[in-house]
Amino acid sequence: MNHYYYDRPDLAAGGSALPPGRGKGFRRRRRERKRRPGLGRAAACLCAFLVLMAGGSAGTLVLRQLTPFGAGGEWWTAPAEGETVSILPAPTETVERAPVGDGTTLTLLAEPEGEPLTRQAIYEKCLPSIVSIQSVSASATSQGTGIVMTGNGYIITNHHVIEGAQEISVTQLSGGETYEAKLVGSDAATDLAVLKVEARDLTAAEFGDSALLRVGDLALALGNPLGERFSGTMTDGIISFIDRSVLVDGYEMQLIQTSAALNSGNSGGALLNEYGQVVGVTTLKMSSDWNTIEALGFAVPTATVKGVVDQLLAAGYVTGRPTIGITVTAVSDLPDALAQGLPMGVYVATVDESSDAWAKGVRPGDVITAANGTAVYSTDGLNEIKNSLSVGDTLELELFREGETVTVSVELVEQHTIGG
Repeated sequence: MNHYYYDRPDLAAGGSALPPGRGKGFRRRRRERKRRPGLGRAAACLCAFLVLMAGGSAGTLVLRQLTPFGAGGEWWTAPAEGETVSILPAPTETVERAPVGDGTTLTLLAEPEGEPLTRQAIYEKCLPSIVSIQSVSASATSQGTGIVMTGNGYIITNHHVIEGAQEISVTQLSGGETYEAKLVGSDAATDLAVLKVEARDLTAAEFGDSALLRVGDLALALGNPLGERFSGTMTDGIISFIDRSVLVDGYEMQLIQTSAALNSGNSGGALLNEYGQVVGVTTLKMSSDWNTIEALGFAVPTATVKGVVDQLLAAGYVTGRPTIGITVTAVSDLPDALAQGLPMGVYVATVDESSDAWAKGVRPGDVITAANGTAVYSTDGLNEIKNSLSVGDTLELELFREGETVTVSVELVEQHTIGG
């Protein structure tokens, strides 16, 4: 799956992610991956324009998050040299937070009795519940899609649509009114987020139960491909697969696969059934540099959405997400690794000072060569070991530091506490 990109001048200009003397030309890209073998290991999202790459013997396969469309409408590609991948959650959004715990929950409905709706009737029914989301960060402005959950202003979208946001605005596609949004909470592992706007009498979407879906069912995607240019676009297809396992940023996600066309800006939009019920939140698509790939899109099923959204509404975060508190990149991706005599492993770029890793002496410039006795050569490998554990568990890291090997045991902490 590949993320679609928008122009980000701060990153496009380059910059060193390594401490002085640790390499040249190394550019840092958060939450993106280098090419790696295997279709099953490729993953990304549809929101703004981001890119996650996976390379196979037949070419480069990419799971692209339906990333938000950039304000300038420009594209840029992943840097040729190494990238930093976060084992942390994304940098804390500075957008204002909304109060939580008002008792609101997401309700999933059974399929109604009677004949399915026509496509025209579905569009008329659902368009008022779809919104355009504009997210402003320190580096760019991007656009994605959101779904109205309640008439009083709760909006569901993708985490990657609002990741790192300083300001978020929500615009109704039907009526065109714009609201400033506050962040209720977001979860990187499931790529979901909840926003709140001060509004009354919004048209709430009807959420169906994804557990009732069968392969071959009608699937309609409704959202904003390429942002405002093509807002309110509906595409059709079928449910192609149920519970497709996809690896995204080290998290194993169980997604709905659909043949409905998805593009950048569709991130956070609705996947609809034949009754006009939301059965998924669109998030990913598959593409390739070499192979012709069509009609491979993915959505978070509402069975997953309900559990996550209910926790975000209650507390602003999802508990039980373990993190080390570091950002790393594979040594094999560093341009000057051999010249510096670095062993194979993952290079520590940053360490959060509130983490136990910092307390135990892990520092930028260390190279992790093994975790819990297993050799580590990639960020995915480290993530796989970390994600098999729970918050409070101990992870033993073997570190290469200035020609010596050091072993430290660090406690995994709640992801939502890092940087807080």
